Amino acid sequence: MDASSLSAVEMPPLERRDPDLEGSTAVTRRKDQVEQISSTSTREKTPTALTAHRGSSTLAALLQTLAALLWAPQACAIAYAVGGIAAGEDFGAVLAPALVIVAAGIARTALDATGGRLAFSNARRRLSDARRTAIAALAARSPIDIDRAPSGLAASVLAEQAEALVPYLARFHIARLKATVVPIAFFLCILPFSWIAALVLLLAAPLIPVFMALIGMKAQAASERQLAETGGMNAFLLDRLRGLATIRALGAVDLTSGRLRADAESLHERTMAVLRIAFLSSAVLELFAALGVAMTAVYIGFHLLGELNFGAWGSKLTLSEGLFILLLAPAFLEPLRELSAVWHDRAAGEAAFRGLHSLNEGGIDLPGATTPLVPGQRQVDRRAPHVSLEQVSFRYPGSSVPVPDDFNLDIAPGEHVAILGPSGTGKSTLLALIAGLALPEAGRVRIGETTLDNMTAPILRRHMAWIGQRPHIFSGTFATNITLGDKTIDQDRISLALRAMSLDALAETDRNRTIGEGGAGLSGGEALRLVLARAAARTKATLILADEPTAHLDTQTATEITDGLLAIATGKTLIVATHDPVLAARMDRIVNLQPGSGEVQQ
Repeated sequence: MDASSLSAVEMPPLERRDPDLEGSTAVTRRKDQVEQISSTSTREKTPTALTAHRGSSTLAALLQTLAALLWAPQACAIAYAVGGIAAGEDFGAVLAPALVIVAAGIARTALDATGGRLAFSNARRRLSDARRTAIAALAARSPIDIDRAPSGLAASVLAEQAEALVPYLARFHIARLKATVVPIAFFLCILPFSWIAALVLLLAAPLIPVFMALIGMKAQAASERQLAETGGMNAFLLDRLRGLATIRALGAVDLTSGRLRADAESLHERTMAVLRIAFLSSAVLELFAALGVAMTAVYIGFHLLGELNFGAWGSKLTLSEGLFILLLAPAFLEPLRELSAVWHDRAAGEAAFRGLHSLNEGGIDLPGATTPLVPGQRQVDRRAPHVSLEQVSFRYPGSSVPVPDDFNLDIAPGEHVAILGPSGTGKSTLLALIAGLALPEAGRVRIGETTLDNMTAPILRRHMAWIGQRPHIFSGTFATNITLGDKTIDQDRISLALRAMSLDALAETDRNRTIGEGGAGLSGGEALRLVLARAAARTKATLILADEPTAHLDTQTATEITDGLLAIATGKTLIVATHDPVLAARMDRIVNLQPGSGEVQQ
């Protein structure tokens, strides 16, 4: 088990604010993230996992290309046999060509099927690796990273859009190799018999990729817009479902449903635009392919009738030679037709590549996310820790102003401290730095005798408890919402935690009831007490961090939550970021933050 998963068991991750319920700035940021997926350059490096298993992909392409090339000896045998029958030869003369036809047909089928299975299984493996890499990259991003993709968008990219990689990897690269090799080989087979037939096919062949490329550029842009629209709609829907109670309370149901209906209609229009372009490209492809084969057939027919006596290097084509050319003409253009048919797969696949790549990009890393916990590593002191911040500065990506800036704070073991200050002064950021959810740009954070860094963050986080502004309640029982998968928390600790938060009676009454996702079925106070019970059940947590635990609560509920918070913090170090002066007054010390200045302690 990696460090990040161990940390999450002991300390629930920092809850991210719902980007669609925080005003126009957050909404704009979400739209920018959606557009970033579709606008990233195709020349950017794709995830490492996507470059794996290329040996299998190359082998599959070679097998299917060889299968296509076997049509040449098969066509030659067919033409020879038909010519022999037309000349009145007996059955024995066509037996050998018949055996060649059967053997080549069996070989073609076997090679094509083997290559297809190999290509598909390789594509599925590469997709699984790419998803695994993207998920690991997302897990390694800090919860305070405001550029991290919204859950709905990430889910859309990983689950839906990423599936476009399978036809792209399984078919496009094979079709491209066949379109490169097979026409050249068949051109060289036709040229010794008729230079005019070879010239007709040579002139028809470039028209297909030229028009395919022209239409393909528009198809790729339309496909990227359609994928971006899909991701944006999924993110919007998921975020609105999470905030459904708030939407109902604000009377914004009609507004939200109208926006969803408009997004659905826009997605419908973009999808139809992609399909129109796909059908147009197919029509253009069939037109030029049919013209090339038809012109070749017309020439061969008139030549055999004696109406056209040129184009065969000064001689006259036999029936076998003419039939051989006619059999190769469609096969000459077939790889180009296949490439055109999967050209849309290329557009969708490369858009999916960029979508996965965008999930792996930049952002704020979670300290220690990739650091394994080795048995026997130094253990943290189980006593309430001393916390110190020494000249700490932190700057969010894209920001020119550090918040906090050159900040110093010293908290004694077991001390309860409230951090007050206007919004934007860095209260939540300070808690995140202490929690090891990000590393400071300058200065250092010390927990006890240990400096917080990439190596120590996973160990330190195991002895912290986090109570966020928007604690998430998962669908499940009271017990599963307290343990969060931590098997070391037994039933006795669960019962004690519920009793300490006055939830034992409710849990006993609703023993078999499943709590809804997001705390559906619980009041706001009950949901917060359940989160406090999580912290109470983690007896190893000697440092408790609470980010505005009484925000948006009525006076009575805020008092109950404060009492519960102080109860579980007995004998432990407690740091609370808050705007609530009543909560702050019950702490041992208050630290006032002011924009651009140091702290003022009371």
